[in-house]
Amino acid sequence: MSHSGDSLSAPAPPLADLLRRGIAADPDATAVVSAENELTWAELDASASRLAGAYAERFEPGERLASLMPNRIALLIHYLACFRARVVAVPLNYRYTHREIDHALEVSGACGIVAHAERGEDLGASALVPGLRERFVYGGDDEVGSPRLEALIEQGSPPEAFGAADEGEPAAIFFTSGSTGPAKGVTHTHGSLRWMIASAAAAFGLTSEDIFLPGSSMSHIGSFLWALSTFSVGGRVVVARTFDSHELLPLLREHRPTVLAMIPAALSALIHDHDLDPSDLSSLRVCRSGSDAVSTELLREFAARAGFPIDEGYGMTEVGIATLNPPSGVIKQGSIGPPIAGFDIEIRGEDGGTLGDESVGRIWIRTRSRMAGYWEADEATAEILREDWLDSGDLARTDADGYLWFFGRKKQVIVHDGSNISPLEVEGALLEHPAIALAGVVGVHDVVHGENVRAYVTLEEGAERPHRADLVLFARERVGYKAPEEVVFLDEMPLNPTGKIDRAGLKRLAEEHLNPHGLD
Repeated sequence: MSHSGDSLSAPAPPLADLLRRGIAADPDATAVVSAENELTWAELDASASRLAGAYAERFEPGERLASLMPNRIALLIHYLACFRARVVAVPLNYRYTHREIDHALEVSGACGIVAHAERGEDLGASALVPGLRERFVYGGDDEVGSPRLEALIEQGSPPEAFGAADEGEPAAIFFTSGSTGPAKGVTHTHGSLRWMIASAAAAFGLTSEDIFLPGSSMSHIGSFLWALSTFSVGGRVVVARTFDSHELLPLLREHRPTVLAMIPAALSALIHDHDLDPSDLSSLRVCRSGSDAVSTELLREFAARAGFPIDEGYGMTEVGIATLNPPSGVIKQGSIGPPIAGFDIEIRGEDGGTLGDESVGRIWIRTRSRMAGYWEADEATAEILREDWLDSGDLARTDADGYLWFFGRKKQVIVHDGSNISPLEVEGALLEHPAIALAGVVGVHDVVHGENVRAYVTLEEGAERPHRADLVLFARERVGYKAPEEVVFLDEMPLNPTGKIDRAGLKRLAEEHLNPHGLD
């Protein structure tokens, strides 16, 4: 059965003119604030224009510019400047290692990078960064040879006018890991992002009176979208530099946000902080949590502390947010809500046929927010796009009211603290160890982190068994935060009939043995 959200009459303003409602209402009002800085609408607009002018002098429209930045107001200025200069923004996960940085640079063909000074070691180890035409540095106290982003923001010369972007032009490339290998570049156009922003603003019921605190990385589609959607309606954005209570509690108390969005792990830590007072959450009208499954325990604890329920939703980098319990309507605890405005969703069986309510099947999505495709990856694009529809690969059922209930990810991707981890990447790192013959990696459910990474390995004949901690460190040096938290040694690796590692079997093994140390 098909379920649809309300129709949208128009997309958000053009990306190059996303601030126009806030400027028209009151250019001297605060548009964005963090613990260290604050900008009015006029100041934010001028900063974006100056940086856009600097970019326009260095890049042709359509060229790609990567960013390796933590949450800062400067990152939002960078995005706005890219849209105005018609440069394609390529946000990179701030936790990327030099290998992952190189992969993203190679796939996207980026000719420049904006990076925080504290990532200098990984940039120095990169094989591709030295060959980039442009490199900009943000933060740090040392003198550097590359231009400073702060100087470009303050001293750039905005041109008299920018050329209007075509709706089909690429605007951003986001990298997302799947179960079939390294991260793919999800390509969104100026048009798809405008519709995505409009859908998100409608779903949250955002107005110019709202103050949105996106409590996760703005290098990922979620908080990137929350910030831009708030700007589009003239609302205020509160930028959290980190996502621990020491950063968030002062922001909640001083700026009194009306909307909060966090991944479950960070939200759980906030709720359990001894310094949290229920009044700290009293300004909120909605708290959205997603990216990972929200545990029943967190649902119960948050409602007890805040006095209102968590609002769950579902989305993908390929389409943005697709479902949400309506903040002004019925919130069904445990449900990811109905389709939001601008989205049609069908639950289909393996044969492609539409299933009725209460039947579990794959989530298919139709929306004008859909990505254009995976950058330079036609085969991977064809696997997920079918005419007007996108096959999410995820499983859910719908109830009689059109609310969706998530049943898991058909893909084997592991979601840890909101980041997607490909088992194949982790396995590849482990297999570089001379003592390891085979490696199989699965996600193990964790109340706090969503899923933890567990590796099952077998040894080469005659090899001395390494210490678990040494093996974890070995993997961490190669894939960073994606390294397994747990390593289990097996005498024999389960294989499927085709000779491939039986990850389904490993998943069952993990569920049957909650204590990995008992499996030796």
